[in-house]
Amino acid sequence: MNAARVAVLAVGAALLAANTAGVISVLIVPRSASGVVIAPMRGVRAAFRRLARLARTYPAKDRILAISEPVALVVLLASWLAVAVVGFTLVNWGMGTFTLDQAFSEAGSSVFTLGFTLGHNAGSHVVDFVAAATGLVLVALQIAYLPTIYSAYNRRETLVTLLESRAGAPAWGPELLIRHQMVGLIDNLPSLFAEWERWAADVAESHTSYPSLLYLRSPRARNSWVISLLAVMDAAAIAQAVDPDGAPIEARMLLRMGFTCLREIAQVTGIPFDPDPSPDDPILLPELEFVTAYTRLADIGYPATRTDEEAWSHFRGWRVNYEGVAYALASALHAPPARWSGPRTLFQAESLEPSRPTDRQPTAGRDTRS
Repeated sequence: MNAARVAVLAVGAALLAANTAGVISVLIVPRSASGVVIAPMRGVRAAFRRLARLARTYPAKDRILAISEPVALVVLLASWLAVAVVGFTLVNWGMGTFTLDQAFSEAGSSVFTLGFTLGHNAGSHVVDFVAAATGLVLVALQIAYLPTIYSAYNRRETLVTLLESRAGAPAWGPELLIRHQMVGLIDNLPSLFAEWERWAADVAESHTSYPSLLYLRSPRARNSWVISLLAVMDAAAIAQAVDPDGAPIEARMLLRMGFTCLREIAQVTGIPFDPDPSPDDPILLPELEFVTAYTRLADIGYPATRTDEEAWSHFRGWRVNYEGVAYALASALHAPPARWSGPRTLFQAESLEPSRPTDRQPTAGRDTRS
């Protein structure tokens, strides 16, 4: 065996070791992988973002972005298999018993078809079996990985879908309080906030362990997990700001868990944030937007013990804890351009108002029987 083949064999073994480490870090270790390991996924996401820019309307952009992450997951699996074939090809050729074409055929047959094509010596038999086992393990791990991803996805989306009837689509914090006040469901807010506190804890755990979940979009174009969480947190912050004595304690607990969730995700995605902001720090949401929402709530009789000016300073003190991270995530994930959710470079000036059901009442005195 000459020096060139020994060097190629070493490169092949190193490539296989790096590939194995990447698979373990993504599929087995319960934390986010980074760097070259997920480079294929980043490439797919970037390509779909460029494609989405060509569409003119939000629904068209959303349809393009919706298939980005599923394609990225498939590409990641294909890249692992491709690297395995290249690695075993180099190992087979480096052993000196095959031409390059034969080494590639041997590696591909073992990894993809588990054919166990027999080589010319005992050493190649060992490589064949290792290659076959590698292909089998890669496919088996991916088969187990996808149900885990989609199980967490389904848990997330169930509550997001339920929120649509309570806060509109896309969700908006003041809209949630307005609807609850108008239909007499204010007493239901404590259980809603408690449910979203648990939801935020689940998302914090699952989305930091499996970051692909961040990019999987909701089945409905106007829904988004990050917009929904922002809306519920805004509703809790408004409740605390306008009527601190009447606001449920669950609102405060949700806010704490909510910005903890966002910050943990920010650490995984590399979004910078201030871990201890001052309540007097400025926020991006204009005060006029809050005052308009405050006036709308007052008009329908929502309980308030503070003036709009007093409530604004307290609302700002809550929102400064999560606004920056929420805006950055909404922009990075190309979430629907909802109210109070920051700018979107992909959607430019486009803005979506929360959908509201038409209020239809039966005509008084009319006999509707056939």
